[in-house]
Amino acid sequence: MPNKKSIRFYKDHEVRAVWDEERSSWWFSIVDICGAITDSPNPRKYWSVLKTRLKKSGNELTTRCSQLKMTAADGKRYATDCFAEDDIIQLVRVIPSKKSEDFLDWFKYSENSIDGQSRKKAYSRS
Repeated sequence: MPNKKSIRFYKDHEVRAVWDEERSSWWFSIVDICGAITDSPNPRKYWSVLKTRLKKSGNELTTRCSQLKMTAADGKRYATDCFAEDDIIQLVRVIPSKKSEDFLDWFKYSENSIDGQSRKKAYSRS
């Protein structure tokens, strides 16, 4: 059975997520989040440079990164660096961007977040 997938939009930026059955948690594309927060023309390169800087500074955040298969714009599935929810929150806090707090508000509390969608479904059944 394929993993559950989710795509949410922060402003005009796609943020892909996949459910990991083994760990019973949602995992989010780091590259998508870097693109949404930084408006970098090359979010993949941005993440690569940031990951190197974090490793050099002794930050252990990168050790919790997992590669999970996600569907790319070309329709193919590729191994993509992903973090679980708590690690995404830590990641956003180390990215120097004016959008960081707004993104965190959206990520944690938005009705469009995965938890927000789950709450809507739960309440609509009551």
